[in-house]
Amino acid sequence: MHSTFRSCRMHRRAPGFTLIELLVVIAIIALLIGILLPALGKARQSARTTVCSTGLRQITLGWAIYANEWDDISVPGQVGRYADESKNVYDVGNGEQYRPRWYVQMGAAAGFYALANPSPDRDTEHSAQVNNEIFLCTEAKDWTSTRNSPYGYNYQFLGNARWDYQGESGGRFVNFPVRTSSIDASGTVLAADSLGSAAGKPESERTENIATGERDPSLRARGGHGYSLDPPRLKADGDFCDPQNPGAENRSAPDERHGTKTNASFCDGHVETTSLAELGYVVDGLGAVEAFNAAASNALFSGGRRDLDVPTVD
Repeated sequence: MHSTFRSCRMHRRAPGFTLIELLVVIAIIALLIGILLPALGKARQSARTTVCSTGLRQITLGWAIYANEWDDISVPGQVGRYADESKNVYDVGNGEQYRPRWYVQMGAAAGFYALANPSPDRDTEHSAQVNNEIFLCTEAKDWTSTRNSPYGYNYQFLGNARWDYQGESGGRFVNFPVRTSSIDASGTVLAADSLGSAAGKPESERTENIATGERDPSLRARGGHGYSLDPPRLKADGDFCDPQNPGAENRSAPDERHGTKTNASFCDGHVETTSLAELGYVVDGLGAVEAFNAAASNALFSGGRRDLDVPTVD
């Protein structure tokens, strides 16, 4: 009897999972992963949006410091090209740069520099590479050239130092200087995630950013002339982000790259994660941002919460 009992104990099955139990556990784990992954993805996207917002706040601080250093004058989107080439080279704080864009110009006053190696050579006007994380959006970190850059400036109303079209290096500035004390700071967009001149094309036709700073012949590359942000409503006799290729199809606008939203900083330093529609833009059924639609409003760009037209270019 004892021998039989010992034999039964020796042949008793070791505890473990059946195949059905294993399949149930695997199914539960898969279900949990399916539930958690979207939440983790949203958390990562939210974190990137927050980092982008922080950078835009610092950029707005740099804008304010520049104005304080320059007798209340808002930094221009880009300085005009002079016939005398010596006038086209500017001190940007950590060196000299040929015709610097707005965010590069701020360096001399603000103390944080967009370019690690500025250069006075004319060839670097478009190809200079941005090195400072402040000026690189978390959702577009490979958009590194000063021309095809991720953040656009409200140049039409805050400082358009291009010459009028009577001459490339003569005549008058389109809209410069602009005094910051004349601006309703909390109601005026300073900068935003920029889609560049691709904004006027259907979404399906847009191509990848060109980080070398070259111009895309088709003008469909995302971020092309991204440093210039056109307001919602333009006019045929006004300026456009790409002055060599004006027209509704080559307009710029914010980029809703943070999910379905864009980050926009205001002159008082606050940042809103918002939509194109909330900023006053009109988008057609193919995703192209319209240029001349009367329903578009420039109230958040004009400097005084009024729906004003952009300045006329002669």
